[in-house]
Amino acid sequence: MFLPQSRPSASAPVLVRPTARRAAVAGALVLPVALLALQIGAGSAARARTQGTAPDAHAPTVGAEAVAGAAVREGRAPLEATISEGQVKEVAPGGVLTYPSVTSCLTVTVRLRGGGLVGAHASLFQVPGELRSDEILPALKARAGGRPVAAVEVRGAVGAWHPSYFTKAIESYGDMDPVPVPTGQDVEGIARAVADGLGVPRPLVTVQDVPDGDQIVR
Repeated sequence: MFLPQSRPSASAPVLVRPTARRAAVAGALVLPVALLALQIGAGSAARARTQGTAPDAHAPTVGAEAVAGAAVREGRAPLEATISEGQVKEVAPGGVLTYPSVTSCLTVTVRLRGGGLVGAHASLFQVPGELRSDEILPALKARAGGRPVAAVEVRGAVGAWHPSYFTKAIESYGDMDPVPVPTGQDVEGIARAVADGLGVPRPLVTVQDVPDGDQIVR
């Protein structure tokens, strides 16, 4: 993905739209074309490092989410989880979440009042088999399952994200439709979008732009 802050993406941009659409979006974000090769290479390495984490990644169906929720209620949530792009997972109280290779992405961590963590790794472009940016908050909300929330922490490439990406993914635009492009770090807009998507009060949500790399949340 081409980003306003020259951040190489952690994964190869994968669009269901033609290459022309990706080129149009990339041009709008005003970054050198040469970054595409670096982006593809970084994405391949990231997927190689996180291979095997897809199971239990997110809740693609109601049945799968019900099973996950039952496991949590019975105290079987793990103490450690790695959340790759387009995935949602949780850990038990005292556990640790790891978000690998956060470059063009945003991570959203829900801190439950009971002490557990539920996290989502939102990517600008959909990774095959994983959630799109406009699917990530509903899946995160479902995984939290209505449990009381103490705080929500959004971290990552804030300047690369338009708040609307949480409600309409880049892939969902037609070839001739203009895609909203971020013009800066819209901290308040992102915070409101996340609060609305999760159904939590806006004051519970904090947003922070952080350097590229892995994020570890305890």
